[in-house]
This record gives sequence, structure tokens and C-alpha cells, in this order.
Amino acid sequence: MRRGITATALVAALALAATACGSDDETGSKSSGELSGTVTWWDTSSVGSEDKVFKKLAEGFEKKHPKVDVKYVNVPFGEAQNKFKNAAQAGDGAPDVIRSEVAWTPDFANLGYLAPLDGTAALKNQDDFLKQAVASTKYEDKTYAVPQVIDSMGIFYNKKMFEEAGVEAPANLADLKTVAKKIKDKTGKTGLYLRGDDPYYFLSFLYGEGGDMVDAGSKSVTIDKPEGVKAFKAVKALVDDGTAKTDASDGWENMMQAFKNGDVAMMINGPWAVADTLTGKEFTDKGNLGVAPVPAGSAAQGAPQGGHNLAVYAGSKNLDASYAFVDYMTSVDSQATAAGELNLLPTRTSAYAKKEAVDSEIVGFFKPVVETAVERPWIPEGGSLFEPLRIEYTKVLTGQTTPEKAAKATGDSYRKLLKDWK
Repeated sequence: MRRGITATALVAALALAATACGSDDETGSKSSGELSGTVTWWDTSSVGSEDKVFKKLAEGFEKKHPKVDVKYVNVPFGEAQNKFKNAAQAGDGAPDVIRSEVAWTPDFANLGYLAPLDGTAALKNQDDFLKQAVASTKYEDKTYAVPQVIDSMGIFYNKKMFEEAGVEAPANLADLKTVAKKIKDKTGKTGLYLRGDDPYYFLSFLYGEGGDMVDAGSKSVTIDKPEGVKAFKAVKALVDDGTAKTDASDGWENMMQAFKNGDVAMMINGPWAVADTLTGKEFTDKGNLGVAPVPAGSAAQGAPQGGHNLAVYAGSKNLDASYAFVDYMTSVDSQATAAGELNLLPTRTSAYAKKEAVDSEIVGFFKPVVETAVERPWIPEGGSLFEPLRIEYTKVLTGQTTPEKAAKATGDSYRKLLKDWK
């Protein structure tokens, strides 16, 4: 009898090593022309909203392939990268399939932990994928993942609060400060929650001042150039003048609760946050949620390109079923379901024509935002660039260092990480 999906707690994840890689009695087989065995999937989506939908989709794969048992493991996003590396390096406990943040893919591929997908069943109808989504799946001219969702960031705002204050969505940082002051005067609430413990939320400000973390083309570190200093100054000013509030820890929870409860009028976030946002008391009427492009800085308006890919572990003992699972989870129908139920943006062009995507206002808003989003450097060290930046970003917002010192310290850390870079 086919077993249902096993919702495995994180603490048990590594204990599943034998099944994750396929033990002797569960190694996949196509000798009869039918897929079988176990596929263990590490999903990094949000618990309580996204995970429910992805579990349901995976159950659909089991119905299509009755002899395949999908073991579902939800691994917290912040822990998944290192857990996968440790398990893959040890050759014990890595999943067959991992939901990889876009920056992790070239890192895992460089280490030899991912199976190349060119010519496999995982990679079908390649021309249907958005070009910017495909970019993060490549490493040294080979494909190591399939794009599942793509995203960027916008400014979420409370329409009722805006109406009460008589303001509109801010187009730039000057507008943001004006809007926040009027909201404070009219409602007593803070204008913006600025997440202070995650440097990904800093990138829109960095791009807005014309800067970037690095220039991969010229192998140059750019975070410590004048544009980077200006970006640090810009976020510090928002906190110093009361436009924004921030915290040095528990940023996600504090930000979401503050916005959902109406303690702040705005937050910068992406489509992944919509489902959670709509559970808040301020948004029992879904129409109260407004979304606009991130405010422009002095040089430009831009938000980072993000998203997630599905990748197959090179050491999997059930490659055939794993390839088929990746294909199923990144199919047009699966992406349309995620768009309709979670407002997540598809990576396949044809999925945007599906009713679920067409009917989603959030997908409709973010699609042009994604098309103009700033690509991050698709280098093996890309994911490692955030920790040095996080340290200095938090220190700037909490007054522990200056923008100038923060930019220099981050640049110094990058040059140690990126050998032979300028």
C-alpha cells in the first residue's frame, strides 16, 4: 500500500538519512517502466501558509505515481543552506530534492552536490521559462536546478491608514519621509517597519543609490564605493528621523506583527509575505492591502531578483523519480496553483495565462516588477555575501557604527571571501 506524505519535523530530518538517499529496499526503479521508491524533499517555504500548498501539490505527484513515496520535510529557510551542505559533505542525510534559494544553486553546484539536469526529465519545455529565472540555475554552462518561483520586492501599505492620513504610496525616499510624518500626525502610528536583521531588505536602498554588492563581470567589490556609503546613510536617516522603526533581532516576526496589527502603515516585502499578511486583523478585508514599487533612491528605483529553484542531490539513489518530481512541481499547472493560492509568481511564461495567475492582483502587480528587478551575482559565493553585510547593516541601524565604517568593513570582508577580486 502506498504511504502518504510524511510531514517530518526538522529535528528528525537528519535521522532520515537512509530513506533520504534511498536504502536498498527503497531505491527507485524503472525496470517495469513505472517510477517507484522514495523521494525525500526538503521544502524551505513558510510554515502555516506556503507549506500547506506545496504538501498538497506533492500529494498530487504521489497520485500520479502510486509507487513513489514523497517524504516531505520542512526545513527553516535560515538553516537549510548549511544543513544541506553538511549532509551532502558527509554523504549521509541529504534529501533527494531541495528547494534552493536562487543564490544557493551555484554554490551547491560548485561544490559538486547537485546533479546536472540537462537532458533529464526534470528539464522540459525550457523555452517556456523566464530568462531571468533561468539565469540562477546555471553554473559553468550546465543546468543544476529548475526555477520554481521568482520574486522581487515592493512596499506594502495599509490603505485605510493612508486614506485617514490623506496620502498616497511614496514614489521616492523624500516622499516616504513626508508620508510617514503625515501618518504619524494623523494616526499616531509609525510610517514604516524597516527590517534591520536581514540585509536582503537593504538591497533596494543600495540599488536606489546606484550601488551593488559586487560587480561579477569585472570581479570587483563595489559595496564600499560612495554609492554604498550613501545607501547606509539613507537607511540610517529613516530610523533617526522617525520615519521607520527597526529591531536588531526577530525582524520577520516583529515586522509582520507590526504591519498586520496596524502598528505601522508600511513594510517592504515580497509576494511570499502576502498569504501571511492577509491573516492579520488589519486585512480581514483583503482590499485593504496596497502594494506599490519600492521607493526610489537618489539614483534609481530597483528591487532585488529573488526566488527559489528545485535541485536534485547528486548522491540521490532515486534520480529518475527525483527528476520527475522536479518536473511535476515546476509544471505550468503546479505554478498556476501556487499563484492562485499563494500569490507566488510563476517562472513559466505560459503559467501567467492561467486563470489562477490572471485573477491574482498580486501576481499582476509583481510581474512587471520582476521583469525589471536587479539580478544578483550568480556566483558560488553569492549567498555568503549576506552575512558580512548583515552584521554591518544592523550595526548602522542601531547606531553601533557609521555608514562609512560599515561600507569599508563589508568591502574588506568581501575581498577576503572573493580571492583575487579588486
